Amino acid sequence: MSENLYIPETSTKSETYQAIIPQIESLISGEPDLYANLSNIAAALKQSFNFFWVGFYLVKENQLVLGPFQGPIACTRISYGAGVCGTAWSEGKTQLVPDVDAFPGHIACSAASKSEIVVPVFKDSQVAMVLDVDSDQLNDFDETDQLYLERLMGILASKI
Repeated sequence: MSENLYIPETSTKSETYQAIIPQIESLISGEPDLYANLSNIAAALKQSFNFFWVGFYLVKENQLVLGPFQGPIACTRISYGAGVCGTAWSEGKTQLVPDVDAFPGHIACSAASKSEIVVPVFKDSQVAMVLDVDSDQLNDFDETDQLYLERLMGILASKI
């Protein structure tokens, strides 16, 4: 695949995901390097939806450690069970947060972040990393985001 991403100009959120996920899958299918793939996934999601922040935290030495991302600087380490990312890791399930200020123990890497979705990525039945997507708008994520981001992270999980 070329380094160009086709993003439909007038479409629903669902149609945009349907258009970009096969392109992302094609982009990462021939690349064995995890960091290259994570970088391109973060860039593709940021470019397609103009999210405030998109990135990965990888499980290393019993912490989540910042990996490839797009957006402003971020927290570099998150403890197990802490904040939205640590909760996704400890519970092993997607966290859909319409208002981060209402989430108990939210870690404010940026005061501009208002809503968030965090999707765990599994390897050998264990959470290996999480995809973290933040918006500067309240209630910006819904079940459509959850469905397609979980699908995309399943594709990623099959490659790690």
